[in-house]
Amino acid sequence: MTDIAPPHLAPLLMIPGPVEVSPEVLAAFSVPPPGHTAPALVEAFGASLESMRRVWSAEPASQPFVIGGGGTAAMDMAVANLVAAGDRVLVVKTGYFSDRLAEMLRRQGAATVEVAAAPGDAPDLEAVREALAGQPSGGRCTALFATHVDTSTGVRIDPEPLARLAREHGMLSVFDGVCATAGETFDMAGWDADVYLTGSQKALGLPPGLALMVASPRALAARAARRGPPPPMYLDWEVWQPVLRAYEERRAAYFSTPPTNLILALAAGLAAIEAEGVAPRIARHQQAARALRAAWRALGLEILPKRDELAANTLSAIRLPATASGAVTANDLVARISAHGVNVAGGLLHDLRNRYFRIGHMGWVIGRPDLLRRTVAAVAAALRDCGLALPAPGAASGDAERQALAALDDLPVRS
Repeated sequence: MTDIAPPHLAPLLMIPGPVEVSPEVLAAFSVPPPGHTAPALVEAFGASLESMRRVWSAEPASQPFVIGGGGTAAMDMAVANLVAAGDRVLVVKTGYFSDRLAEMLRRQGAATVEVAAAPGDAPDLEAVREALAGQPSGGRCTALFATHVDTSTGVRIDPEPLARLAREHGMLSVFDGVCATAGETFDMAGWDADVYLTGSQKALGLPPGLALMVASPRALAARAARRGPPPPMYLDWEVWQPVLRAYEERRAAYFSTPPTNLILALAAGLAAIEAEGVAPRIARHQQAARALRAAWRALGLEILPKRDELAANTLSAIRLPATASGAVTANDLVARISAHGVNVAGGLLHDLRNRYFRIGHMGWVIGRPDLLRRTVAAVAAALRDCGLALPAPGAASGDAERQALAALDDLPVRS
């Protein structure tokens, strides 16, 4: 067996969230907790709300929401405010987390119209159009829900045509951007989308614990007109809006105590994104993802998404090599990668759970090619440990591991 990682190296977190955070974000977070009315906290909260509109490419009249919770809380919040019992809702499904969205909608009492694809694929626009056309008279869908990048499969959809299709049919469009925001292109105002939601622990590059979203004026109006009982108080946009508007005006407010250290980290993380520029940061995510896909190919590995245009910038969902017998599972490989000092994640899809694994590459680490090389080297070592032979080296290009590491040579360093 290959030697395990030297004990002086701390384990590297390369799961698809939480992620490693930058020294600046860590420093902002690691202070004695301020009160929610402290001037520094009020300024950080207000600045974060303003920054979210710009990072989301949202219109000025949109409303950002920041509450304690994770991506699932953000999903529940969107469902609770926009959907009432008896509504018919279209769901574009690409994996485990779009399945979760559909289940949330059903629990809300909605009738779901679900358009799915095989694992690693995404429904095409025509299939979505056909699903809408097939609805009975008087059964119009009120909203379209879709997952921008499904963390379970690494599949990325194109939100723009879906948002435009929703407008054509008078529907709201809601996009789960948990594994996409700040790592994939999303033009909320330009595409006329209504909600884009995420959690703090992904491509924004923050610790876990914040549910984040921006809602369009049309979505806010839909909440105001929503029939039936109001949403649970903690999830209700109309309860939070006056509090958030006060913070944006740099006035302290209270409904429920916010996670104040996370708000400080949020302000630092968003400021770093804006200092670089949203488009350049997304371009670096894309460049890193392409380099890593080349590295996986050099090691004889294939990703789960069926086409490169479906492959996310923010994570790789990687199939076990064809040489793997039934005796070697993804969990075996994940354990060996961990023994080499890098923590990655197993699969989530029930039928394929032991046949693929997942590696996150988003946020701060994309500016650290040394950490990406460490990840590739750990995967290569784990493949050898599990008896999964690497491809034979080419006569002029060196062995497979050297080829895989060389794929990362041109990535820029940005600490």
